[in-house]
Amino acid sequence: RQRQRTTPLRGPPSPSWLFGFAKTANSTAIIAPLYENWAREYGPVYKVPHVMGQSRVILWDPSAIAHLFSKDTWLYNQTPFNKIGIRTTLGRGVLWADGESHKRQRKVLNPAFSAGAIRRLTSIFQDAAHKTIIAWDGEMASNQGTHCAIIDAERWYLLDSAGIGVLSHDFGALDGNDSEVVNVLNAFSSSASISFNLVALAQKFPSILKLPLPRMQFSQRLNFLLGKICQEMISRTRKEKEAGGAEQGDKSCLGLLLKAERSGESAGLSPQEVLDEAKVVLVAGFETTAVSQPSQWALIELARNQDIQTKLRNECLEFGSTPSYDDFMNKLPYLDAVVNEVLRLHAPIKEIPRSVTKEDVIPLCEPLYTAAGDYTDSVCIPKGTVIVVPLAAINCSVRMWGPDAKAFKPSRWIDEDESKRGATELLHGYRHMTTFGDGARMCLGRLFALTEFKAVLFDLVREIVFEMVEGPEVKVVESLGTFPRPKVVGSGEAGDVPLRVRRYEV
Repeated sequence: RQRQRTTPLRGPPSPSWLFGFAKTANSTAIIAPLYENWAREYGPVYKVPHVMGQSRVILWDPSAIAHLFSKDTWLYNQTPFNKIGIRTTLGRGVLWADGESHKRQRKVLNPAFSAGAIRRLTSIFQDAAHKTIIAWDGEMASNQGTHCAIIDAERWYLLDSAGIGVLSHDFGALDGNDSEVVNVLNAFSSSASISFNLVALAQKFPSILKLPLPRMQFSQRLNFLLGKICQEMISRTRKEKEAGGAEQGDKSCLGLLLKAERSGESAGLSPQEVLDEAKVVLVAGFETTAVSQPSQWALIELARNQDIQTKLRNECLEFGSTPSYDDFMNKLPYLDAVVNEVLRLHAPIKEIPRSVTKEDVIPLCEPLYTAAGDYTDSVCIPKGTVIVVPLAAINCSVRMWGPDAKAFKPSRWIDEDESKRGATELLHGYRHMTTFGDGARMCLGRLFALTEFKAVLFDLVREIVFEMVEGPEVKVVESLGTFPRPKVVGSGEAGDVPLRVRRYEV
């Protein structure tokens, strides 16, 4: 009876019964165009062969995506593979939780990421940018003949701003301090899928993740180090409170997390959850904004598009004074456009898989031609199905963003551009992008990420000129790994994108 109700979906033939397209999906450069081509060929909801003869359902239809987001954490949960991976790396925090547990954790975390809380952190982000410029000045001064320096796009990481903003802890990364946390984060993020065959099979048999795989050893080491750092900061903050410290003056998210700590059975956070949430926020602040794709890609795109860099610099110089949080949000339109375009083209999270906890009927915004040879305006999905929303591919969809969807074009966010009309009419989420997701799991730290991104970029572009060492036509792609990073084609390491920096002179 269930098979009779299930909608028969079309999709591409499997290249391998054992792995399907699992290996292909590990490369965004390969899988993103395929997702769009398959949507044109098989319809906006289709199935893609995966590990050991299984299939995953891909949602390309805006109504179907909105439906999933509306029921996320309740009807659509993290997959068993992701649950084990997240728990091993970061514990049972808000990323791991589903249903009532997620709702409770999210509710108590919201104040820590409100506009008021982020407004108080703006100066911390600006300080990190100034420290970056000072560090680069030192490198440029050592090259007296050229007055410029060659840097890797990855090296301007802002673990310091995430650490201070979240934990009131300065890791000193920008001062040259060698942090074990930085080393483990870099190793964990940039390492390709070690023992990929086993990791792929673990999506069918999650218990494989309990084996001592190198990947899981990275995860456990990261969890230990983050837990150690966060626990030290939590203990210090608790002692300050017990000693009558000025709680009002604490600008970090940690102070607000501790306010949410529950006693007894009240609906706050347990001490372990406070620790897990601190780890989640620190990793998210480090990876999805500072080190991972958006900020690195911003420098690369500006270096490849000197006219855009000049226009952005002129706006920032003309503004004059140091912007406040509200200025960043409302008074720098071209900075906003550049940031949005980077987030659209280079989303840190490429796709989200969800496991269906019970049979569901998903509505569609256009009729779908099924494998049975008829049309339907909804799709019946059985319990246990894994559904994927390809966030990065949808952000670059020609249907949503027009024929220039793959181009870096900040002006689309300022002009009434025809190329943006499809996304405006069809997609929900922040500025009609899927970058931050939507619904119950919409990125909690999006204001943190946007403010940090804008504050740092504002200061850097006013002081520094960025150029591609090998010329603007050099091909830059994404590496493999947990959080893919840009790399020059032919180079060995992820994040290996050399940029020439020099002081801007009027």
